[in-house]
Amino acid sequence: MSVFSSLNNRTKVFTGNHFFIIRDGFPVSPGHLLIISNREVQDYFELKEDEKLELIKMIDRCKTLIESEFNPDGYNLGMNCGKAAGQTVMHFHFHVIPRYNGDMDNPRGGIRHCVDGKGYY
Repeated sequence: MSVFSSLNNRTKVFTGNHFFIIRDGFPVSPGHLLIISNREVQDYFELKEDEKLELIKMIDRCKTLIESEFNPDGYNLGMNCGKAAGQTVMHFHFHVIPRYNGDMDNPRGGIRHCVDGKGYY
């Protein structure tokens, strides 16, 4: 059983047909949310087509939720698929990370920084 499967409903800030949204327990920035699949599947590639379609709507829902409380200047959106990609919880979850001007000296390269030295080009 996944750590996400044992969450109670009070932890969930929104629930859809195939996913629910929670605040990240170890947020990268204020407002960091996670979209988690109701079904315990490992990653994006195991989602069914109707789940993938709802995921798009859930990303938009996260933006609305975040902007009801915070004023981000940008977003990083992402998921880790497999241990080699850094996935540590083997239950699909998608990060919606609000970004703020000045939250790091030079954000250029964004997610490319997940591989050492590849963010600078």
